[in-house]
Amino acid sequence: MPDTPDPRLTPARPDLADIRLKGVVAAERYVEGEAARVVLPSAPLRRAPRPDAGLDTEAVMGDAVTVYETRDGFAWVQFTRDGYVGYLPAEALGPADPAPTHRVAALRTFVYPAPDLKRPHLAHLSLGAAFAAAAREGEYWRLAPGGFVFAGHAVALGTAEPDFAATAERLVGTPYLWGGRTSLGLDCSGLVQLCLQNAGRPCPRDADQQERALGTPLPPGLDGLQRGDLVFWKGHVGLMLDADRLIHANGHHMAVAVEPLREAVERIAEKSFGAVTSIRRLDPSA
Repeated sequence: MPDTPDPRLTPARPDLADIRLKGVVAAERYVEGEAARVVLPSAPLRRAPRPDAGLDTEAVMGDAVTVYETRDGFAWVQFTRDGYVGYLPAEALGPADPAPTHRVAALRTFVYPAPDLKRPHLAHLSLGAAFAAAAREGEYWRLAPGGFVFAGHAVALGTAEPDFAATAERLVGTPYLWGGRTSLGLDCSGLVQLCLQNAGRPCPRDADQQERALGTPLPPGLDGLQRGDLVFWKGHVGLMLDADRLIHANGHHMAVAVEPLREAVERIAEKSFGAVTSIRRLDPSA
């Protein structure tokens, strides 16, 4: 544990902390926390227990969390997938079991009340959302808690799409959303995380965390890049589609967009995040 724990990843407040942090951080009391799972299609993780608090990231159905406190309609949690800590609406959570068996592989799909595409849908699930399939009924999976999802839009949990850049290309045009990590809205690091997780690769949530954790640094310069290389600025990240083109969720286009890397570097240096801080290459066998 570092001398100054990252508050984004540390379930500790002055009044309450994870029992594993006893002796590491000071708190009035320590708790073990309880396992739970996200049961709504998506839910906002906020930095404070208020509906107007900033959006740090998003949960999707099937996400596993540890709950340390539930009060006034919010649960203080830590995500299992990336360790992020914050406040979810308490209504978004349910029992940890049954564990998911399948995940959504389409950009998004609908939940129906019956295995019938003509029935009014109940909800939509985004790419990466996971569910427990109770049984197959024709062309649909029946979800354990109820509802039906078209089976052709889902794959067995653990199935990976190795070309994470191809996933990013499918998301071109998705609106930019600060803190977003669903196919309805994405920020820069949310796009990278979603694509890497779709490829079966663990990935931190924020750009600075990704820059420290992912791949190996390449020599300075914009030559010799290849598909899948990650380009970092202070507070921003994009993904190379080939030697010349960058795909990234960005506030300039307010969307996931593809543009020549050199043009993006020039604009970003002038108007927003400054110079490129590093370019990192992921191990293709990981």
